[in-house]
Formats: sequence, C-alpha cells, structure tokens
Amino acid sequence: MAMAVAQHHHRESSIDKHLDSSGKYVRYTAEQVEALERVYIECPKPSSLRRQQLIRDCPILANIEPKQIKVWFQNRRCREKQRKEASRLQTVNRKLTAMNKLLMEENDRLQKQVSQLVCENGYMKQQLHTLQPSAATTDASCDPVVSSSTTQQSMRDANSPAGFLSIAEETLAEFLSKATGTAVDWVQMPGMKPGPDSVGIFAISQSCSGVAARACGLVSLEPTKIAEILKDRPSWFRDCRSLEVFTMFPAGNGGTIELVYTQTYAPTTLAPARDFWTIRYTTTLENGSLVVCERSLSGSGTGPNAAAAAQFVRAEMRPSGYLIRPCEGGGSIIHIVDHLNLEAWSVPEVLRPLYESSKVVAQKMTIAALRYIRQIAQETSGEVVYGLGRQPAVLRTFSQRLSRGFNDAVNGFNDDGWSVLNCDGAEDVIIAVSSTKNFSGTSNPASSLTFLGGILCAKASMLLQNIPPAVLVRFLREHRSEWADFNVDAYSAASLKSGSYAYPGMRPTRFTGNQTIMSLGHTIEHQEMLEVIRLEGHSLAQEDAFASRDVHLLQLCSGIDENAVGACSELIFAPIDEMFPDDAPLLPSGFRIIPLDSKPGDKKDSMTGSQTLDLTSGFEVGPTTNGARDAVSCHSARSVLTIAFQFPFDSSLQDNVAVMARQYIRSVISSVQRVAMAISPSGINPAIGSKLSPGSPEALTLANWICCSYRQVCICRIVYYLGAELLRSDSLIGESVLKHLWQHQDAILCCSLKSVPVFIFANQAGLDMLETTLVALQDITLDKIFDESGRKALFADFAKLMQQGFAYLPAGICMSTMGRHVSFEQAIAWKVLAEEDNSVHCLAFSFVNWSFV
Repeated sequence: MAMAVAQHHHRESSIDKHLDSSGKYVRYTAEQVEALERVYIECPKPSSLRRQQLIRDCPILANIEPKQIKVWFQNRRCREKQRKEASRLQTVNRKLTAMNKLLMEENDRLQKQVSQLVCENGYMKQQLHTLQPSAATTDASCDPVVSSSTTQQSMRDANSPAGFLSIAEETLAEFLSKATGTAVDWVQMPGMKPGPDSVGIFAISQSCSGVAARACGLVSLEPTKIAEILKDRPSWFRDCRSLEVFTMFPAGNGGTIELVYTQTYAPTTLAPARDFWTIRYTTTLENGSLVVCERSLSGSGTGPNAAAAAQFVRAEMRPSGYLIRPCEGGGSIIHIVDHLNLEAWSVPEVLRPLYESSKVVAQKMTIAALRYIRQIAQETSGEVVYGLGRQPAVLRTFSQRLSRGFNDAVNGFNDDGWSVLNCDGAEDVIIAVSSTKNFSGTSNPASSLTFLGGILCAKASMLLQNIPPAVLVRFLREHRSEWADFNVDAYSAASLKSGSYAYPGMRPTRFTGNQTIMSLGHTIEHQEMLEVIRLEGHSLAQEDAFASRDVHLLQLCSGIDENAVGACSELIFAPIDEMFPDDAPLLPSGFRIIPLDSKPGDKKDSMTGSQTLDLTSGFEVGPTTNGARDAVSCHSARSVLTIAFQFPFDSSLQDNVAVMARQYIRSVISSVQRVAMAISPSGINPAIGSKLSPGSPEALTLANWICCSYRQVCICRIVYYLGAELLRSDSLIGESVLKHLWQHQDAILCCSLKSVPVFIFANQAGLDMLETTLVALQDITLDKIFDESGRKALFADFAKLMQQGFAYLPAGICMSTMGRHVSFEQAIAWKVLAEEDNSVHCLAFSFVNWSFV
C-alpha cells in the first residue's frame, strides 16, 4: 500500500510540476492539466485563435497567467516531439538490428560456400594427381542436397498422405539448403548492389540445372500476412494466369499440404505458355520461422480442363519457396527462392535465352515478390500517397487488370473464347476474335459491356537489335503522336462509351497535339507508373465543331530503368470514360519489350563504318545517354517486341474492323521500327537520324563550329546585347568545348537550312525549354516554336541574318512541344560556318533568360 502511494505521488509530481519562464516549478492541479491537455489536443497550433478562445472559455484556467500557459504548451510540444523521435529511433534501431542479423547470416552462408569450394578444389586436385576416375563426391557437410534416388523413391510412393508428407519433408530440406545453405552457387544479381536504400539482397544461380534466383530482405509485416500474400500468386506475379488448389490436407506436424495447378502466360506470341503441377507445403519450424515450400510432382495432373491444358507446356518447379522469420519488435526477415526448368527446348532458338536466363526469373518472380510485399507494407503504414483520391488497393487492381487483359490478348486461350481468323505470313500479324470475352474485370454486371460481335485482337512479335527496351518504351510513352492514330483511339473510346461501332473515319477528328499525363501513383523505386492520359481532339465536322473529342486513356508504364538487368519494359493502355469509375471496363492494348541475353558469337563492333553527329557521346547527359552507352558496350543487344491491340466490334462490321486492325498494326510496326532505328545507339545519331548527309561533322567539330562562328561573325557586333562570349576563351580547348556547350545556361538550338528548317541539335537547356528529347527534336520545325508575332519578327530579320551573319530578336514568347508558353528576354541568331570551305552549315539560336509563363 505504501508503495502504491509513493508511485501515485511520483506520477502526480511528474505531471503537475512544470517549469515557467523564470525557471521555477509551477504546480497545476489535475483538473488544470486535464483542461490544458484537451485544449492542446483540439488546437495543437500555438497561434490558433481557436486555442485562445478555448482558454478564455475554461474557468479553471482563469487564474493561470498567459505566460505560464504558453510555457506549458511549449513544454508539452517538446515532450511530444521527444516521444515521436524516440519511437522513430527505436524503429530504426530494430530495423538495423534485423538487417545486421540478416547480413551476418549471409556472411555465414558465404563462408560455408567458400569452404565447399575449397573442398571441391582439393578433391579435383586429388583426382588430377591420381588420374583415376572416381564417383566420390564431396562431404555431406558441404552438400546438403537430398539425393535424387531418395527423391525419386518418394515420388513413386506419392499415392497416400504418408507419401505426400515424405515428399514435403524432402522439399523442405532441399529448399532450406538453397535459402540458407550452399546447395546452389549463388552470385550477386548484376545491377542490384545492396545498400541502405536497397529493397533487399538478390542473387542468381551461376551453375546449376535450370534457372534459379534468390532474394532476402526485411519487411515490416507479420509472417502470417506475408505468407498469405505470397501464396496468392496471381495477385503479385503478373505472368500467373490462374492458381487452383485441388486438394488440401493437414500434415502431422501442424502444417498443411496442398496439390496446386498453376497456369502462366507466355510473354510473346512466338511460344506456348507454361503450367505447373506442384505440391506446396506450409509449416512452422522449431525456431518459429514460417516456411512455404513447393516443388513439381511427377504425373499428368492437368487441372479441370484437359483441352485448355493442351495449350500449355508442362514446366518443372524445383524445390522453391519462402522462409519467413519474425523479428523482435515487429516485422519479418524473408528469404525467397525460385528454381525452375522452363523447358527451353520447346521454344524457337532465338527465344531460348529468355527461358534460360536466371536474371529474367529474378526480375519477374523473385524481386517482384519482395517488392510487392514492401509495397503492401508501405501502403499499410500510410507512407504511400496516391493521386485523385484513389485508394492503393483500387489502383493496384487497375494495374493488375491492365496487365492481365494484355496477357490475355497476347496468349489468346481457347477457354477465353479466342479463335484465330488468319495469320498474315508476310509480317506475322495474327488476327483473333473472341465472342465471349469479358473485359470488365469486375463482378458487377452493370459495368460489363455486351457487344453483339465481340473483341478483335491484332498482335505480332518481332526482333529488335541494338535498342535498349527502356529507351524505346520511354519514347513511345512521351511521343504517342509518333506512332498512334488518334482516330483509332477515338473509335475505341466511343465504342466503350455508347456501344456504337462507327467505322473509323466516318466522324473524322483532328488531334491537336496536346497530350497531358496525370500520375495516379507508382510503386517503390518507380518500377511501375499508373497514369491517366488526356489526348485533346476536335471534330472536323461542321455540326460538331464545338463538341469535345478528348480521349482519356488509363496507362501502365513499367521497366524504364535501364540499369535493371533482365527486366522487361511495358506500355499498356486502355480507353476509359472521363469519369473513371473504380469498376470501369478495360480493353488493354500495348507493347512489351523483353531483352535477350547476347549470344557469345554475336558480339561485333557496330560503331565502325559510320561517323555521324553524336553530340552526347562525350559526356553525361542523363539516363538515356547512359543507357545508350551501356547498349553500345554490348554491341549487339537484342530484344523481342510484342504488340497487341484490341478493338470491340459488331458482328456486321467484323470484316471492316479486321481490315482496319491489320492495317493499323502494320502502321504501328513500321513506326516503331523507324523510331528504333532513330534512337539506336549503334552508329545512328538519335538527334539527327537520317536528316543529315553522310558528310556531317562529328560532335566536337560541330561544337567548335558553333562557338567559333559566334566569335568570328557575331562577337564584335552583338556583345552589346549579350555582354559576354558564348563560351569563355579558356573553355574552347579540346573536348571541353562540347561539354561546356551542352551545359550552357542559355537554350542553344541549331536548325537546318532547308525550305522548312528543322532542328538538328539542342543543348540540355534547349531540350528543357522545348520539353522534348534529342530523338524527337528532328521532327520540330523552326516556325512551330514561335507565336505569330515571333514568326513575323523572325521572317522580317531573316534577310539581314543571311546577309550580315547575325540577327537580334527582341523579348518575346515561344511554344514548347507540350503547348506551354516560354518567355525569353532576348534571342540571338547567327550562321554556323564550316571551317573547310566557309560555307553555311546551319543556323544557331541562343535564347537568354527563358522561363515558362
């Protein structure tokens, strides 16, 4: 009793005694403290008028001086900040402790792997010395893998629960030996360096049968929640079409055993899809870790529909799974292993690197699983904020529906109602129709649009050379008008809105060129971006002149990181209504570009034989150039491009829509090939393309011409306007002139001398001002960047420019490619002369102190 009284007095003194401004303790009654707490909770801001009103309205606080109340609130705020900071530091400390434990375990595993390699090396040396063949193997401590004879015997006994339990226990042992042991020779995943900001530690197999990948990391979720998420493979594995648990029964140790049939999509139109018939074992280890392991079963279990299974090639899953260990204070450490045999023999030879690459498995399955869990953890904690007021789960569902709809179109399974009309052998364009396709993707019948005809899909796959997938997808996203037909987008959008099937062209619409991208959200590390695209259009028909013809697209863009080895790049979109309801029907179309590992005999110097104008080859200009330079280093990088476009149609218009779709897909293929050639880093200049003659100077030469022409022709006359040279004299030395010109603060542009001048070069400031890239610069004409008054001023001074070599343009307004107004204080134009024959090579412009209006 005395102890309780003492504790009460201690608590009362700690609550009721506070320092005032003079450093003396002031005692408050419990009622006063309670009243002050209520005021603070309701109005935490110190300058709030509401707080002052509450203090005045509280009689119990009337006898306390305002200064003392102010000090009390300051102390209260400081204590709250201290508690938050202490809680944050405790959370960080728990994470660091868990990561340190994970790194120590990884270090122990590597030491075991080194010991195993030493054992194998000693054994090989002994064999070389004795020159006697031997079937001996390394010690059991060096290789914990269960022998194949034992496994095969267990597989033969898999006709009863006891047999299944035996297989499950062997699967568990083999999986643990891969996750934490040395059963597989793991090497670090290229381009995935561990660090403070890394999602986890990633590795791929170096020399083992099949393809394998491994990941481990810290996740702030409980083990049971993680296991629940990972077992629902279709929710996070985009290539998983379906997963069905045929049988589930309890194991003797409190775990569960499941027989699972899984179907996966094929990434291209060139090879069949894969399916798996597996046993999945979920159990808890003695140390409290939760394990979900899985492996393929022998036999011919094909699922409920044998006809559907005939479209798949049976692949093998070697012992794989998830090891999830709880951490003190919350969170879990997870180990993920994926080990597959994808039966590469059944695909064309050009695609076999895709099915024999552990890096591809790592990106599509292992890394994707860990990132998805991290994404869920951040959304649960409230760290992720999305646009347009959408909930994370809703946006995640939209991304999954876009990806799944595109995969359905690429694969065209019979049980989805797809049937092939014909296959154009000239360009391998496949036309398929589905009369039963439900593309709403929801369970709400009101949101499902019924079409008398169905859905028509035009699709094709082709091989690309020397073009980084991330660069191409980024260009297709930013410059839709380079490859898309606005009337086709408008047709699909109108069909979804009203169910009308007017043939494209019956209501002609003009695309204004304005494309607005509104971000909805992105995953951690920005691997995926979900966004809404608004394309502005106007009807060309007189009676509809004032009607809005804007088209809205829901778009998913992924794989734009050029450093992600083995990752595919996708641009998938679907027309949506401007109201954008959560259960909006989606009909996805788009592009998928998958890199292929280079074959040893394919490497060659693709840069010899053509010296073209590459103004970015000598210095850093951003991720695009870095990626291009990486692509040049591998010389013959190859990738597979898959295109699929879907169109709703009425049965009476099926032939017309089929003709339109075939023509459109050919047009898109032609445009993509042209773009790929233009932005390919292997000898074709992305800024100039084919619009310069083969005799064009090199980058450094043109940079020198620009600067020297400025000095010789202009500096004596227009230094009054600029007050300085374009570049300082000490900068015009060697290759530094190119770097300084690129980094110049003024927007510097060069255009050709043709009947319609087009831009051939811009420095970084010039690209920023025009809101474009080096690739798209070649399609911008000089007159398009000026408004009416600017064009008149330019045309009025053009004769003077050609006569005296320079012209001064007063302050004015120009336009970016995105339609935004750009103001500049002054602009200088001058002729760029070639040093050899003193001929005019091009015109240069320098825009001083520009800014967006």
